[in-house]
Formats: sequence, structure tokens, C-alpha cells
Amino acid sequence: MTTEDFETRLRELRPRLHRYCARMTGSTVDGEDVLQDTLVKALRAHAEGSVVENLEPWLLRIAHNTSLDFLRRRARSNVVSLTEDLEDAPMPEADIVAVGFQTFLRLPELQRCAVILKDVLGHSIDEIAAIADCTPAAAKSALQRGRVALRQLAGQPDDTRLPIMSDAARRKMAAYVQLFKSGDFDAIRAMLADDVKLDLVNRLKLEGRSDIGRYFTRYAEETRWRFALGAVEGRPAMLVFDSNGPMEEPSHFVLLGWREERIVTIRDFLFAPYTIEAVDWVRLA
Repeated sequence: MTTEDFETRLRELRPRLHRYCARMTGSTVDGEDVLQDTLVKALRAHAEGSVVENLEPWLLRIAHNTSLDFLRRRARSNVVSLTEDLEDAPMPEADIVAVGFQTFLRLPELQRCAVILKDVLGHSIDEIAAIADCTPAAAKSALQRGRVALRQLAGQPDDTRLPIMSDAARRKMAAYVQLFKSGDFDAIRAMLADDVKLDLVNRLKLEGRSDIGRYFTRYAEETRWRFALGAVEGRPAMLVFDSNGPMEEPSHFVLLGWREERIVTIRDFLFAPYTIEAVDWVRLA
């Protein structure tokens, strides 16, 4: 497979890989970070001559290990044995339609992996075993237990503690959103740090105030977007709604990083619509 063909397939599989990473990490934003690391590793392996017969399971294996590395660094999830005993209980049917990302995070890792791969992405028990590096019996057992646990967790309040938004963070984002709504992009440019970085997720990365200036120009030229102050997974966010649609949920969102009163990072998810799936968002007054 040529490098161009390989990169095309990565773009095609990106939404499915994000569905896995977001559920494994319990966060659409953290899932995107893990996904980006996964793709970097995949591109490096391809450049070094790795031969891949079945691309999606190979990528999911990388995503799986990258997710576990992320969780271990964050120290928010316990590792469970990959050799669980197979239970003789009948296999429960999938029933995860209304389960959010944070609920998946409350499952042990192998159960979470098995349920996501089987019930979200449609992989077989043998494929789950290969991706998770366990036996088919352990994969089947984890799937059984995970389905039962999800049904129980779905009826319980989610005790996950989201980050608490400070008054200062809310004030800064509110000012940014108000400037966007009024079209005062010169004022926004004045808020940028000299070394500001833009991540237009799934499209491009830019660095430096002068290069990022045209990003705002493109927004100024587009009239269909409507902007609102909100929170995504407890983080201050600018919610962006498409006025050509139903306006019931945001089309995408933007996150900012600050150094005192200067913007140092902008993460815009315009070209990553898959990240809005089941994300925990709220519109703020």
C-alpha cells in the first residue's frame, strides 16, 4: 500500500477509531488526543516498512495500547487480568444505546474493550482477543460481564467528578465568545500570545499569531455559524451551532488554553464532527 493510499484509509477509519478511543478514555477530547497518538504511531510503522494485512484490527490494537498507556499515566483506571475465567451464563444482548462515555470508563479495561469492539464497532470475539492480546475465552467472558455491568451502571447516577470550571476560566471564555458573536476578530487577535498554536482537528496545525490570523478571517466570511458559551466535559468551551440545521445541539466546539490573559492554544473541532457523538456538553447563560 502506498503512503498516499495508507493515509487515505486512516482518514476513512478515523471516526471509528475515535469511537473506540473516546469510550476507552471516557472523554471525547482525551479520545481525540489518543487517536492522534495512534495515527502518528501507525504512520511511523508504515514508513518503517510494516506490512499490514487487515488494517482496522491492526489500528485498533495500536489504539487499545495507546489508550491503556494514557489511562495509566492519568492513574484513573485499574488494570484487570486479561485471563478472566469463562462463565457459563448465557451471553446478554447488547443494550448500550443510552450509555455515555463516562459510563464506559467505570468498567474494567478488558470489559470496556470487549463491549466497545463488539457492540459499538461490530468485531468478532476472535478479533477482540487479537486486539486485546487475550484468549477468545477471556474476551467472551469480559463481554458477558461488561454487558451486565453496563446495564447496572446505566440505572445508577454517574458519580464521575468532572473538572470544576473556575470563575476566571468562565470569564475568559465568555469574553472570547462575545467577541466572536459580535465579529470583533481584531480584538480576538489582540488576545493571542505570540507563540499561540492552532489545532484545527483533523485538518491542520498552525503556530504563531501571524499565521493563525487567517483562521479568524474564514470564520468572519461564514455566516451560518452561531456561537454560545458552554462547557464540554466540564471545560469552558465555545459551542458552535449551524443555523442551517435544527440548532438542537452544537455542530462542533472550540477549546482554549490560556497563559494569564493571553490565548496560547486553540482547539477547533470543526472538521471532526465525530467528536460531538454522546459528548457531555451544556450551554451556559
